[in-house]
Amino acid sequence: MKAWLAVVPAVFAVMNIAGFALMGADKRRAKRGEFRVPEAVLFAVAFFFGGVGCTAGMFVFRHKTRHPSFRILLPLFALISVAAAAAAEYFVWTAVCA
Repeated sequence: MKAWLAVVPAVFAVMNIAGFALMGADKRRAKRGEFRVPEAVLFAVAFFFGGVGCTAGMFVFRHKTRHPSFRILLPLFALISVAAAAAAEYFVWTAVCA
């Protein structure tokens, strides 16, 4: 039953890796003039537990840093996703270990 304790961190890690990779892929596609990753997809990944990865990708790849919506929303989504993941892990911990 304690295997459930790994679900929240695993989802958090996968979504943040995906967010980081999407920011890098979109930057590469922008440089090459190829079809881009839609902004709605970037925001959706950031909102659903990928905010830390998207924010890190934004600064590492220097991508979307001039867009106020990205500069404001991605760090906000990062804070919300960390808080939500911590709360979810707490509730899973109390349900499994109680």
